[in-house]
Amino acid sequence: MEVIAERGYRGASMASVAERVGLTQQGLLHYFPTKDALLVAVLKERDQWDAVPDTRWRVDLLASLVEYNAMRPGIIQTFSALLGESVTERHPAREYFTERYARVRASTAAAVLRAEYGERLPNGLTPERTAPLLVAVMDGLQFQWLLDPEPVDMPGAFRDFLALLGED
Repeated sequence: MEVIAERGYRGASMASVAERVGLTQQGLLHYFPTKDALLVAVLKERDQWDAVPDTRWRVDLLASLVEYNAMRPGIIQTFSALLGESVTERHPAREYFTERYARVRASTAAAVLRAEYGERLPNGLTPERTAPLLVAVMDGLQFQWLLDPEPVDMPGAFRDFLALLGED
């Protein structure tokens, strides 16, 4: 993750990743036969760190996730860099991010918003209309915070957004 965060996917070589983890390039290729396979494994591993069963999520816990993310800028930088690169055609992580965002929107609508508010939030929007906004605010705040962390209070700004949803 560190090598990809520092150099981007295209700039990271298998040799530099192998060196960072203390393997030969052939040793790394034993576990990850292609650079694309390594990238997808890195992304899946990152998701496992944040995995919480859908039934345990609540809106207020999302604010805790934003606070947690503020304590790990390197992971957030890697995720953000790969996300940005993945919007290009034929990027090896494009399918991964497309599928991930579909899952995140669906689980946010169902397990977080609908479970807490029902079919309508206090602001009148449905969970399905609100989920993409909530995800966009989380990701957008991460980009702003990575670029200029001093003036961007990522957890505070996210709590402000939750207040707009009707969450105190």
